[in-house]
Amino acid sequence: MAITAAMVKELRERTGAGMMDCKKALSETNGDMDAAVDLLRKKGMAGADKKADRVAAEGIIAVAVSEDGKKAAIVEVNCETDFVAKGDDFQNFANMVAQKVLETGIVDPAALAEVKLDNGQTVDEARRELIAKIGENVQIRRAELLQTENGHIGVYRHGDRIGVVVVMEGGDDTLVRDVAMHIAASKPAAISAADVPEEVIAHEREIFTAQAKESGKPDNIIEKMIEGRINKFLKEITLLGQAFVKNPDQTVEQLLKEADATVKQFARLEVGEGIEKKEENFAEEVAKQAAAAQQK
Repeated sequence: MAITAAMVKELRERTGAGMMDCKKALSETNGDMDAAVDLLRKKGMAGADKKADRVAAEGIIAVAVSEDGKKAAIVEVNCETDFVAKGDDFQNFANMVAQKVLETGIVDPAALAEVKLDNGQTVDEARRELIAKIGENVQIRRAELLQTENGHIGVYRHGDRIGVVVVMEGGDDTLVRDVAMHIAASKPAAISAADVPEEVIAHEREIFTAQAKESGKPDNIIEKMIEGRINKFLKEITLLGQAFVKNPDQTVEQLLKEADATVKQFARLEVGEGIEKKEENFAEEVAKQAAAAQQK
């Protein structure tokens, strides 16, 4: 069967695959459009497995909020380059994942991969098709779901790379968004000192103790120095102890007290946090390829 340009165009529109791949698939399936779609999907899945080990440290933070404002999902979806992260296909996929987290309450990426979409595909099948289309590794790295009965939810996104969701009781929409913006900028590790794990405090105490003993001062003075440094450390890493970014003369705790408001929960995700990026040395890579070519 003759493969026409119109057939190739239709297959490209349906799959997003390259022109030559579409033409080849149609030739292999004797012009059967549905069979060609299935063939390209299968090839895309195989290609996705080959790309799975490639570092995906770029991407976006996507957020979805329920209509009643009582529930919000926040997810990090990664790819390999910032260029792909800005594309509509990748962004649509990330937003779809956030919406599915909101609908299902599933936050574990492995379990989320098996969730069915409206078209019958699983989330993982959609992810693999996206990999085949854009040519980069795509991973759903993490997701969180926050909800409230009596409070309200605030969202702040700093571009596509940082996202914050805050659950607050009391206050208003402006305050909860201001607090979310503060969290985006100041990266608190916990709401209050009581929420900081004991092992974290013990670790810092050990370091401060070693530093203080180097001063040669009496033990009672050293103990006061250590406690002072611990208190300072806790203020720096907790939301309530931090100076409010829009008014550094006031702590977030003071800001909330004035409005009779309480932060019950927050989530802050930043693209690529903790992912070790591979440093590419172009000259070294070229040299390796040249050496390999000479050995053949």
